[in-house]
Amino acid sequence: MNKKILFLATSILFLAASCCKAPVVAERWSAERANQWMADKGWIVGCDYVPSTAINQIEMWQAETFDPETIDRELGFAEGLGFNTVRIFFSNLVYTADPAGFKERFSQFLELCDKHGIRALPTFWTNGGKCIDPHLGKQPDAVRGNHNSQWVMTPGADYVNDPIRWGELEAMVKDLIGSYADDERILLWCLYNEPENHRRGVTNSVPLMKATFEWARSCNPSQPLTAPLWREVGVPGTSLPEVTFALENSDVISFHCYASGTVLEKFIKTLLPYGRPMVCTEYMRRPISTFEEAMPIFKKYNVGAINFGLTAGKCNFHYPWNKVDEKGRSIPWAEEPEVWFHDILHADGTPWNEEEVAFIRRMTGVAE
Repeated sequence: MNKKILFLATSILFLAASCCKAPVVAERWSAERANQWMADKGWIVGCDYVPSTAINQIEMWQAETFDPETIDRELGFAEGLGFNTVRIFFSNLVYTADPAGFKERFSQFLELCDKHGIRALPTFWTNGGKCIDPHLGKQPDAVRGNHNSQWVMTPGADYVNDPIRWGELEAMVKDLIGSYADDERILLWCLYNEPENHRRGVTNSVPLMKATFEWARSCNPSQPLTAPLWREVGVPGTSLPEVTFALENSDVISFHCYASGTVLEKFIKTLLPYGRPMVCTEYMRRPISTFEEAMPIFKKYNVGAINFGLTAGKCNFHYPWNKVDEKGRSIPWAEEPEVWFHDILHADGTPWNEEEVAFIRRMTGVAE
């Protein structure tokens, strides 16, 4: 009798479970859908953007240092160059401390983007960063002669290597993508920047990459998802697990290339067989990678072109990457660079190189 009751109860539970379907998790976009998305958007062109008044992502987003006046002015500079996209980097520390406030400021940022005809390309995680003590509140001062001296790994190796801590990361991804899943001011979501970068304590990025894609897919956003290839395929140091995951799961393929035009075109041709649209989310380091050489190649293949940097400021992007001493510490440059490394404009909007700006404007069509 007890066995019959148990069987009946089990059958009822199974039937109830089969009737209550779990939410359907969206799958990777088909190549056809991704290519139609690209056709609808036109040529994507813009820059990785940090306000000139911010030393890192924390200073960009926390309430006491969020600077909409500067952002408005500098997005106007980007509009004047003919840019239609800015890539930005989030801070999990700022979000977790004040989710509602973070979203309020992000919404204000999107309003400013829309004012200037620009779409946002938000980035959640990045393995790059030099700041050794990420914290809220007053941020460290810039180190003179040091490229990007206080950039913050997000969420940082302690999180990446420890799945027990991923609960707050999941909450952030689902809240932000869920809240803006149908917002046309957002171009696409970059879920993990430089996942191949294992130089600062990260042992394996793939588990968090996989989890983040799953969290994002559960929101079924109208915007595509991506994670960029950090190095040209085959270059020493390439981490194949991260590269493979990115290529197999990104709706739109993204990559970085700070190399010459010859290498850039070869990289693009290597990725063409995947049959998906491409966006280069970081390029341009003078004198090796230049607008004059790279932009015509991007336009030829209809590859999105997002250069690193807009206005020279606290981050010192205009300095070259630093050499390091025997302990791995950055060696500051003694002099201002004669040739800027990144960035296009001074903080007041005047060009570093007027001929370069004229070329950019011709390529984007605003000079016609």
